[in-house]
Amino acid sequence: MANPRDKETIVAIATPPGRGSVGIVRISGTKAKSIGKDVLKRELKPKLAHYGLFFDESGKTIDKGLALFFPGPGSFTGENVLELHGHGNPIILDAILKRCLQLGARQARAGEFSERAFLNGKIDLAQAEATADLINSASEQATKAAIASLQGEFSRQIEKTVGALILARTLVEAAIDFSEEEVGSFEEKKVSSILEESIGAINKVFAAAKQGALLREGMTVVIAGKPNAGKSSLLNCLSGQDSAIVTEVAGTTRDVLREKILVGGAPLHVVDTAGLQESKNVVEQEGVRRAKEEIKKADLLLLVIDSAETKEASPEKLLPEFFKKAKRGSKTFAIIMNKIDISGESARKEICGEADVVYLSAKTKEGVPLLRGHLKQMMGISENGGDVFVARRRHLVALGKAQEALALAKKQLKEGSPKELLAEELRCAQKELEEITGKFTTEELLAEIFSSFCVGK
Repeated sequence: MANPRDKETIVAIATPPGRGSVGIVRISGTKAKSIGKDVLKRELKPKLAHYGLFFDESGKTIDKGLALFFPGPGSFTGENVLELHGHGNPIILDAILKRCLQLGARQARAGEFSERAFLNGKIDLAQAEATADLINSASEQATKAAIASLQGEFSRQIEKTVGALILARTLVEAAIDFSEEEVGSFEEKKVSSILEESIGAINKVFAAAKQGALLREGMTVVIAGKPNAGKSSLLNCLSGQDSAIVTEVAGTTRDVLREKILVGGAPLHVVDTAGLQESKNVVEQEGVRRAKEEIKKADLLLLVIDSAETKEASPEKLLPEFFKKAKRGSKTFAIIMNKIDISGESARKEICGEADVVYLSAKTKEGVPLLRGHLKQMMGISENGGDVFVARRRHLVALGKAQEALALAKKQLKEGSPKELLAEELRCAQKELEEITGKFTTEELLAEIFSSFCVGK
């Protein structure tokens, strides 16, 4: 995995564009120490803040600030690292950057510092991704989840299961390669025990990773229903602003409106749609068509009903087309009985058939906290946020494939299938898990991951 470019010294401005009190230029590579000596015209001691002037090639002062030198391998990248902390003026930072380039460094690619940390064994791939997720996290809970991954909690749980699978593979492959006289009888009970524990561990990790993915990416919630049921009012209520036009005229909303809100620290992509109705109007027909398309793509559907017009709360009767396609028991939809300020119903949450029903008023906001709590429940957001680490879709895919491989391995062991098949499924499960941490990966995957990082990280 070594790359000739890793021998080059790289430099980048590590703070965001714009003006600020402090700006940082980061250098990593073999020339970092000599660059520091030339810029400050003095020797730099390891892990000590040096306050002084930064000089250009003619000896003129660029700025006054701090220089910190971290010798490898005891640095973030595992290489010699120099940080120059100056004033956060883009002109000053560009001048410092230019001087470093003159002294033999090259401009770093996006994410190259973190990539070198990974390649030099300072962090694994999941931790590298968590670095970017920590920078981009939009809520306190997402930040805590990213920190947990960055500290290696996700990776430790994966590595523990990988270690167990390696032991199981050793037992199975020994029985394949050697006769029973040489290694003794096949330890089927021990392999079975390892499989059970590994399946349980991966299921637990998958649940935590799924919640972490929600914190990072969010879910799409579509608000649907008949005209004038209060869909747009509900969108405005959840978003806290007048995102949608609300009038007494039915069919005011004719297009798709989108808002991003935070519920329990997780981003929620709320979509308001046109009223579901039969119409000869071409514009309204297009609005209904778009509404149905959004319903198909929804992670969650909120079917809004005017409780002043009907007491019916059965999803089979209210939206039969969707209910036929919905997976029974999947909790992918909820009935919102709106306008309780008119119907006189009390704010509450109950179950009707297989659907959760929330009674509320989008106008007075009575019962809206019940809906927010229900959304958190459907997204799997816990109150304490414990045992959650940030995760990406690729992690969930890998964990899902590992689950499938282990389930098949368990079946093969139980049915007495050839041990070669059992060994192959164990190998596949191990491979999928190691793709998460980067022990088994491809250069194409690495390039895709680190290209999404900001320059200087």
